[in-house]
Amino acid sequence: MALPTLTIRCKNTGRTHRVPVGYNLEQVYELLELNIPHGATSAKVNNKVEGLHYTLYSSKDIEFLSTSSPSGLRTYTRSLFFVLHKAVHDLYPEATLRIEISMSGGYYCRVTGAEDEGMVSALKKRMQEIIAEKLRFRRSTIPTEEAINLFRQYGMDDKVLLLQGRGTLYTHVYTLDGLPNYFYGSLLVNTGQLYLFDLMPYADGLLLRVPDVNEPDKLAPLYKQEKMFDVFRENHRWQDILGIRTIGQMAKAISQGHTADLIHVSEALQEKKISKLADRIASQSQLRVILIAGPSSSGKTTFAKRLSVQLAVCGIRPIPISLDDYFVDRTKTPLDEHGEYDFESLYALNLPLFNEQMQTLLSGGEVELPRYNFHTGLSENSGKRLRLKAGELLILEGIHALNPELTASLPAESKFRIYASALTSIMLDDHNYIPTTDNRLLRRIVRDNKYRGYSALDTIRRWPSVRNGENRWIFPYQEEADEMVNTALLFELAAIRAEALPLLEAVPEHEPEYSEAYRLLKFLSYLPPLDTKGLPPTSLLREFLGGSSFKY
Repeated sequence: MALPTLTIRCKNTGRTHRVPVGYNLEQVYELLELNIPHGATSAKVNNKVEGLHYTLYSSKDIEFLSTSSPSGLRTYTRSLFFVLHKAVHDLYPEATLRIEISMSGGYYCRVTGAEDEGMVSALKKRMQEIIAEKLRFRRSTIPTEEAINLFRQYGMDDKVLLLQGRGTLYTHVYTLDGLPNYFYGSLLVNTGQLYLFDLMPYADGLLLRVPDVNEPDKLAPLYKQEKMFDVFRENHRWQDILGIRTIGQMAKAISQGHTADLIHVSEALQEKKISKLADRIASQSQLRVILIAGPSSSGKTTFAKRLSVQLAVCGIRPIPISLDDYFVDRTKTPLDEHGEYDFESLYALNLPLFNEQMQTLLSGGEVELPRYNFHTGLSENSGKRLRLKAGELLILEGIHALNPELTASLPAESKFRIYASALTSIMLDDHNYIPTTDNRLLRRIVRDNKYRGYSALDTIRRWPSVRNGENRWIFPYQEEADEMVNTALLFELAAIRAEALPLLEAVPEHEPEYSEAYRLLKFLSYLPPLDTKGLPPTSLLREFLGGSSFKY
């Protein structure tokens, strides 16, 4: 007797197929004989990313994903996290693994409670054994109360707090050779699909390396991020002061009425950082130009304004100059590989004019600053004339501020370089880290809608292009900064949640960007609501949420 069938539309083949009802995605992949390099890690089902365990009972649109896509690589990476967790559990049962941050082309992890010089090599060997055994990642749905009790038995208090704060009736739990874990996204089918990784010592922990999304046959390039690492360490110390390291701990603090304390201490720590930075700048009399760079939605503008206030306290009058006013006429803007205007390019700026005017200002001369008309796409004379006086210095804020080519003609001793970004360091739990890019994307979705009239769909659609520009024009120069500043606040994701949710929910299911909107919605579901009434008018978050006392 023939099995009943259903229809799928497969983006990989560009065709419609009939497959048996009750087949899972793993079986469908084998049936279609797609032969994707290194196999499929997961798939988009009606624009929602699902694991290959997902079973089909009705007609669907399907696109199989691999490590060459960000979503596919996330599935691969989560599975690798679980294998590392099992290796730690097998070799050091009393130890605790924490997947802390994305760093140096991999993931910085710490293992506490294991004092062993040969730990890293032993863990790597055990991971290779687990992969060779092709153990299955088994997924089951159980009552949340049962899941909480299960994780409590294994001493995973971080997951207990996370699940207690969600309020859901049932929870998806993964097991690997009997060891349970929880991830807020899909995993691979079995460990044998993990074809490439490395584990190496890094600082006081270890670095887990994964494939490069652009060249999946190779590991992501290893590069130094010592200053970035120091910033994360500093923020971990702040977390210790607040006693909050995970979303579950934050939810508990908010539920116990500590919202005001959380906001006040977080804001005070950030203000103290800015104040110390102003003191450092004021102590160097040769400085004439402060350069502030950072990726999209990093809070550069508000940071620059708050730094200006602190510099004024030190007796220095900062003069802000927007790099955006140095855009070339739109018709002279460089084109990208798709033939579109590349506004992220350094060469979208009038570099000769900029350097000529900066040299004139530093030598005591007077200039008329340009003004870029975003409506006409033309550079205009502003009528604003400027000459630097004693006790004044320039503050230049923009994505290219740290690029040495921008200020090549200015004396090195006259420049102080700052890199500012939202470097999220709070985690969902010990094995579920939060990408810093998600923090910035949520900020931008809220801001673009509030001040520019863009939908979440518009912002998400534009985001890959923004990220490509950052990778090319911003990130290569971040370690050149004299100071690196984290603009993220420990509580901010909970503060953004209320405004981001309806914007993400409005993204239509038929749009390709729906999968990203759905992923962010799922992530936000873990966050507790936080009342922002107590947020200071000078807070960096006001740049995105509104209500700032600064003029933009």
